[in-house]
Amino acid sequence: MSKMSNKKIILTGDRPTGKLHIGHYVGSLQNRVKLQNSGEYESYIMIADQQALTDNARDPEKIRNSLIQVALDYLAVGIDPAKSTILVQSQIPALSELTMHYLNLVSVSRLERNPTVKTEIKQKKFGQSVPAGFFIYPVSQAADITAFKATTVPVGEDQEPMLEQTREIVRSFNNIYGDVLVEPEGYFPPEGEGRIPGLDGNAKMSKSLGNAIYLSDDADTIQKKVMSMYTDPTHIHVEDPGHVEGNTVFTYLDIFGEDTEKIADLKAQYQHGGLGDVKIKRYLNDVLQAKLEPIRTRREQYAQDIPGVYQILKDGSEKANKVANQTLTEVTNAIGINYFD
Repeated sequence: MSKMSNKKIILTGDRPTGKLHIGHYVGSLQNRVKLQNSGEYESYIMIADQQALTDNARDPEKIRNSLIQVALDYLAVGIDPAKSTILVQSQIPALSELTMHYLNLVSVSRLERNPTVKTEIKQKKFGQSVPAGFFIYPVSQAADITAFKATTVPVGEDQEPMLEQTREIVRSFNNIYGDVLVEPEGYFPPEGEGRIPGLDGNAKMSKSLGNAIYLSDDADTIQKKVMSMYTDPTHIHVEDPGHVEGNTVFTYLDIFGEDTEKIADLKAQYQHGGLGDVKIKRYLNDVLQAKLEPIRTRREQYAQDIPGVYQILKDGSEKANKVANQTLTEVTNAIGINYFD
């Protein structure tokens, strides 16, 4: 049985249900690159295909196709396979076995009380037909986190209940079987950051709502999307005073724009009256094109060698397998079910 290390280890990832968008970039991807490049962490970045199948089991093609798209997005934004281990969840058999052991430490009623699970079940309109795999995915996440002895899990605030469930499982396991598992801490974006509204002004950018700018969008598509963005419905004429608060264009400028002086000046003009929506949208388009063009170019370069991208995923999964298998051995030794060793 190994004792706990002081080394900082990150586990994070995404469900492969489509290409990633600038909401993912703001909410997690740019932060992962920063943490990876800090040299302070060992990073495991997981493409959670098994978790995606919990509510897409009848459409596995969607998951298979999305796997490579997510990998391309990771590489394009600067996740470096020489610094981070990129792995595919389904290729790590130990995760499923760990999930099975942890399920024995969690009650059905505790899973039903998990606020994140309750919210997502409602959003997906499952009613009484919740797939069992989806229902238990907080336990699967606990397996993912603990398999790599992750100390740090970058999450949005809405995922804190999931992390707390992992901590409960760790405490239960260690209390019963001895100190084997590591209790993780959350790494949260600063307040007010980490979430970007959709193009339509909806509180969240989402693939399902069709209100997203994707990292893979070409220049013309980005421009069309920016020019269609929600602004201020009361700002009908150029000379009308406009509202900056709740105006999606200015929200994006605050997030992506680097010329804060110019943005402050545009806000003042807009609030006073005399500045049209088309002008601020054109400026935002310039800002986004400058930010996304290098990402798109890198993505196109990687896309020319898809077998090479699969090799990166294979190598990362093989490395992750060794780590997860070691944890599984420690877990089964602690429980006492390694009968033939």
